[in-house]
Amino acid sequence: MLMEAPTYRPATIVSLILFLVTLMFVPAATAQEPVRLAYVEWSETVAATHMVQAVLQEKMGITCEIIPMTADKMWAAVASGEADAMVAAWLPSTHGHYYDQYKDQLENLGPNLEGTRIGLVVPDITVGRQTAGSGQRNAPYITVESIPELVEYAPKFNHKIIGIDPESGIMKKTKEAMQVYGLNNFRLIQGSEVSMTAELSNAIRKQKWIVVTGWIPHWMFARWKLKFLEDPKGVFGGEERIDTVVRKGLKEDMPEVYRFLDQFNWLPDELGQLMIWIQEDEGMFAYDKALRYMRYHPQQIQAWLK
Repeated sequence: MLMEAPTYRPATIVSLILFLVTLMFVPAATAQEPVRLAYVEWSETVAATHMVQAVLQEKMGITCEIIPMTADKMWAAVASGEADAMVAAWLPSTHGHYYDQYKDQLENLGPNLEGTRIGLVVPDITVGRQTAGSGQRNAPYITVESIPELVEYAPKFNHKIIGIDPESGIMKKTKEAMQVYGLNNFRLIQGSEVSMTAELSNAIRKQKWIVVTGWIPHWMFARWKLKFLEDPKGVFGGEERIDTVVRKGLKEDMPEVYRFLDQFNWLPDELGQLMIWIQEDEGMFAYDKALRYMRYHPQQIQAWLK
């Protein structure tokens, strides 16, 4: 038995056509490319990048993708337009070679944080009590004060400098320092920030001698008493800053995003607060901690969005 073909009323057909037209055109009218932020998985960069992502999404209603990569690829990504921006340009020294390579393909919006520093770091912790009965501070168990002294104490440090990812600016500066100061009896150990801080934590717990590549701002300076070794020849440079760098054309393509990134800046203590919150959960839930920062600092967020 053959079934009869269904019949449709004219009103039903019109409604169906209108529905299909809506499906075709509404997404095209509302679609917007997400903002792409490149970053390296260092504590301060993780915190700053998630902070920017949270403001873009929660306050500006703009989807933001964050893309972890090594420092060299981060600069290349922004220069090529693969990424829209980064808030992790350590200048003028640490990332100076990357800036020289790509500066004509980028736009530098200036500092988002000032007062940074890099160098070689050792624990500044005493064995037992911090102070003697006289009230004077006991000497730390690591007595080295400057980079040139490392040569003499190489066996105590097991002939190793504990580093991070090999393409980072601080690793390149450390290799240069090893040549300048004649640290031929040391090896620079590659790894990551996580492996470096784990080695540091273990050495402090066991009162072992250790020297690591370190920088400010970083949560480890809030957790332990540390000191930078003196750098008499200035290999690691002086006080630095972290700049916001964007791709060419961002101002025209995403003017609101451009204006926000141009306004984004904070102080080391403010960034340090967010880093400590993130570290409380061993680096997890960074976005949630950025939302927490937004709740505690509404006026600062509004200033960024002027």
